[in-house]
Amino acid sequence: MKTNPETHPDHGPDSAAERGASPAQLARIQGFEETDAGANASAVWQPFSERRVRVAIVGEGVCSFGSQFGYQTHPNAEVVAVSDLDPALCRALQERTRAKKAYPTFEELLKHAEEDRVEAVYIATDAPSHVRLAIMALEHGLHVASAVPAFFGADQLEMVPKLVDAVKASGRLYMMNETTAFRPEGYAMRKLYEAGMLGDVVYTEGEYYHPDGNDLDSVMCGSFGKWREGCPPQYYPTHSNAFYTCVTHKRFVEVACSGVPSLKTHYKPENNRYANPYGSEFAMMRCEDGSTARMLVAWDVPAYGGEIGRIFGNKGCYVPEKGGYRGWFDAEVAEMDLAKPPLPPGVDAGGHGGSHSYLTDDFLRGILVPGHKVCVDLKTALDTTLAGVYAHLSAMKGGETLKIPAAW
Repeated sequence: MKTNPETHPDHGPDSAAERGASPAQLARIQGFEETDAGANASAVWQPFSERRVRVAIVGEGVCSFGSQFGYQTHPNAEVVAVSDLDPALCRALQERTRAKKAYPTFEELLKHAEEDRVEAVYIATDAPSHVRLAIMALEHGLHVASAVPAFFGADQLEMVPKLVDAVKASGRLYMMNETTAFRPEGYAMRKLYEAGMLGDVVYTEGEYYHPDGNDLDSVMCGSFGKWREGCPPQYYPTHSNAFYTCVTHKRFVEVACSGVPSLKTHYKPENNRYANPYGSEFAMMRCEDGSTARMLVAWDVPAYGGEIGRIFGNKGCYVPEKGGYRGWFDAEVAEMDLAKPPLPPGVDAGGHGGSHSYLTDDFLRGILVPGHKVCVDLKTALDTTLAGVYAHLSAMKGGETLKIPAAW
């Protein structure tokens, strides 16, 4: 049984899979061009450990996602092994990360994990393979950082308790690389919430616009086995849902979702593997704290791409487009440092709001620093992903309100 090469939604044409993306190409891919980390430029990074975690990376793909998260430059990581099914991409991933070993499949990498003294793995493969590979790695005693989503679609709901059991049985760290958690606005929202400056949350909005082209024939290309063609939007919900889950670390308990039938031919139910008619899905969520959230994912509108969110509490709100915070504590917030702390010298923040290497840093701290709680742990990863799957199920039932079970 083989693993799949990396297939992130931001991939270009299939022909690019022979070489991966160049820096210039990455700068044109939605999310990768957003490299402003919003960090405190005057602060100095403080080392937190003298040890280096021995990491394996699986998946490079068209957008070079495996090598884009800074493991090869972080002083607390050493990339010792890599894997990608495409031989050219596997060689590129090995060269870019300076890994000592390269393996043609993840299964082969795991066979040699003990002799290579691998401690942790970053799974940067296609979305349908994330949960399966994560469970395999945990069963081999490895810490796991997974690209989003934690699992993929209603067909994988049965894998959720298996992932939970694997994490508990292994005692290892599981983390999902949801970029919203370390976008400047996501980070600021979380700090304000934790400091009480928002009060009780009343309403949250999260929006993920990722148009697959501005004409009726265009499709998001490059995904392994074309898994993205006709994909239900709420099967990839994390970039919007995280504006609530990665700020409050609470979950959604109920959803009613409207799907809008698409004009694009690959969203006709007979033309995709999901029997999915929707290119955009808009979910209204009830949250465990009693608040409400509106979370949307839109693939098929010729809009400006982007990921954005807003949060409104009974003592303050944070709206990036309006300049940030407004509320009861304007003076106090003006004195707060809402900028992200610095990364180690020589580590680029990366794309998606300068979040890539912050996720890596958080993962390494979770392994090395006793008591450190990563932002997107197993519970938050599943809460973020699960709500989207139930949102699509609701849309397919005409917007029927569905209960969202607790995964933990």
